[in-house]
Amino acid sequence: MKPTPEPNTFDVHTDLLFNPKTKTWLTDTSITISPTSGLITAVYQRKRALPTVVPNSDIDLRGQCVLPGLVDAHTHIFLHAYSQTPALNQMRDESLVERIIRATNHCRAALLAGYTTYRDLGTEGAFDADIHVRDAVNRGIIPGPRIFCVGEALASSGGYETRIENRIGGVTVPRISDPCDGPMGVRAGVRRRLGAGADLIKFYADYRKRQLRFPSPQWPGCPEIQFPPASGSAIDAARNPNLLLWQQDEMDAIVAEAKLSRSPVAAHAGSALAVTMAAKAGVTTVEHGFEPMHGTEAMEAMRENRTIFVPTLAVVELYLDENEMKPILAQTKAAFDSGIKLACGGDTGAFDHGENARELELFLKAGMPLDDVLVAATMHGWEACGGEWCGRKFGWVEEGVAADFVGLDGDVRRDPGALRRVGFVMKDGRVWKREGKAVGMV
Repeated sequence: MKPTPEPNTFDVHTDLLFNPKTKTWLTDTSITISPTSGLITAVYQRKRALPTVVPNSDIDLRGQCVLPGLVDAHTHIFLHAYSQTPALNQMRDESLVERIIRATNHCRAALLAGYTTYRDLGTEGAFDADIHVRDAVNRGIIPGPRIFCVGEALASSGGYETRIENRIGGVTVPRISDPCDGPMGVRAGVRRRLGAGADLIKFYADYRKRQLRFPSPQWPGCPEIQFPPASGSAIDAARNPNLLLWQQDEMDAIVAEAKLSRSPVAAHAGSALAVTMAAKAGVTTVEHGFEPMHGTEAMEAMRENRTIFVPTLAVVELYLDENEMKPILAQTKAAFDSGIKLACGGDTGAFDHGENARELELFLKAGMPLDDVLVAATMHGWEACGGEWCGRKFGWVEEGVAADFVGLDGDVRRDPGALRRVGFVMKDGRVWKREGKAVGMV
């Protein structure tokens, strides 16, 4: 039975709706939405057939497969595809004006692809500009997903920076992290980031900090180093390996300081040791974890500390062939099977914004059930953004939750390709795409 609606509400009518909270497919279900708050005010199953044409104030999504708005839990709005321009040149050479314009386009592309939330994990040389793009979206100046951002990520001195050989005469490049060291230093770093307006903290637990020991050629005519170590694979490179950037007490201090201010923490961690240390420190999420997690310690640490794993399969795929991807996919499935919570985030930006669904496709390729993949791309994304600390609920279907909905042209249960056929997008009760066309765009 339909409840008595609040004034000025409208209904969205569906005949196939996925609710991640209960992991169920609802039929003949309608959602009442307040345009003032952008929240769901009621969810009810229809007992009577709707007329062929519903009232003008309502939205008829019957015939579409409806999901809550999707969450990409690892993005970079200030990056565009590396296949177009290498990361070094984007960070070092592109102007800040160009990068902001590109970021604006990326926000629009994400929203039209059904992504109503982005967890943006670093501007990569654009300082704290993501904070201000977030504010522009929230003020209604530009269209885009709701953004939870970090500004600059934290790294140890020399740990994550733009590597150039020529420092003579005061040559400088944009910094790509906020460097800090020691338990007191990292606490100060957390305070700087939160004071600047960041929603969450990101730190690099490990990185390739010794690149300049055996530098690769970076300009036309640059000679190659003679007799460098064997390169190995793109994941396990002896020439430029992932190395720890922090001691355990430093990671512990970052998390403790962030949690004092109700801020979630994301840790970039490629190696099993870095994953283990970050999880033991109590981070909210571990990003990547692409190197073999020998034994079970890393996975045990994530499971025991309820760490969310964001494996960023889509960016790894850029560097590996199909055979090399098999152990990465198998490791992701092993994490799922062991009870570790996963969230979908592709490191989007390294590949095109708007192509975010590739991460879901790779989760499916890894062998995860569709319903669990959709949970990872919705409700677990909310948890990765901070859960109750977000200040707003999103990612499932319930009274008091943000009215974010995506309508797919096809039943994704039978046709996973429907994830790329987004015909309808609503965020916070406002329609941005209908019948496959953008509406209300600035």
